[in-house]
Amino acid sequence: MASLKNINRSAKADKNTGFGTNANSYGGRFINKNGTANIEKRGIHFLHRISWYHTMIDLPRWKFMSILLLFYVGINFLFASIYYAIGIEYLNGIDSSGSNWVQFGQAYFFSAQTFTTVGYGHISPSGFMASLVSAAEALIGLLSFAIATGLFFGRFSKPTAFLKFSHNALISPYGEIKGLMIRTSPFKNTNFTDAEAKMTLGMSIEENGIRTNNFYSLELELDKINALTLSWTLVHPITENSPLYNFTKEDFENIHGEILVFIKTFDDMFSNTVAIRTSYTFDEVVYGAKFEPMYARSTDNSKTILNLDKLDTFNTVTLE
Repeated sequence: MASLKNINRSAKADKNTGFGTNANSYGGRFINKNGTANIEKRGIHFLHRISWYHTMIDLPRWKFMSILLLFYVGINFLFASIYYAIGIEYLNGIDSSGSNWVQFGQAYFFSAQTFTTVGYGHISPSGFMASLVSAAEALIGLLSFAIATGLFFGRFSKPTAFLKFSHNALISPYGEIKGLMIRTSPFKNTNFTDAEAKMTLGMSIEENGIRTNNFYSLELELDKINALTLSWTLVHPITENSPLYNFTKEDFENIHGEILVFIKTFDDMFSNTVAIRTSYTFDEVVYGAKFEPMYARSTDNSKTILNLDKLDTFNTVTLE
């Protein structure tokens, strides 16, 4: 919650930000560090508010592969149980002299061969029910692999902004004044052009016993660049027109505020415009620091070396 003491009253708050103004109805940060909205939707059936396609596309790689593996194992276990319930004698080629577990295992691998349409031919269904189940399983297998292929393609072809942001925002010297600085850099072999950035400050302010969310557009030193190949430090000059003009180190420690960052750029690899966002709460703002350079000339002067491990590195400085 912000004190009115050091807030620049001349700074004009934005009205249409999409985040709402009632601070009492808002919990936590506005945007998570990874760029997702910090919102849990309720009041509608779970199946209606969740897009399974988008969920599968956005899942981490290990979760996505785990779900596919569990589905494959589970559905074959289900069909193996059905074959076993119909009767193992209706599967020609199964060794009936083994134990029940051995017979079930053979039914499981027959199911796997049918589901994947491999069909080695060692075991074949006999009778109407076994043949009907195997035919249904083959159809489900074809549809399942088609869906899995589409999900794989969607994950690989999804336009993604491969940009990383610095973990902290800094209040740094900026000529005669101070500046709010955030650094970003591409981290894969992609070419970004026509990059555009926007920065918004959100603060919870209490006045006359009423708490409201106030949002301010932060003007940037440079909000558009033609090519984003190295690091880009977004700089908001803290002038007399800035809502952060009178802020001290103690204000950043005691006031509840959040800096929202939005970047969109054209990716030559996807031939599409991609967007990314993140946010910094005031406890993630370092007062009196300056980023270390990320790039330098190679030893043979033929290339520029971009050190991505220095994205978050900074030195402390004294601010007047």
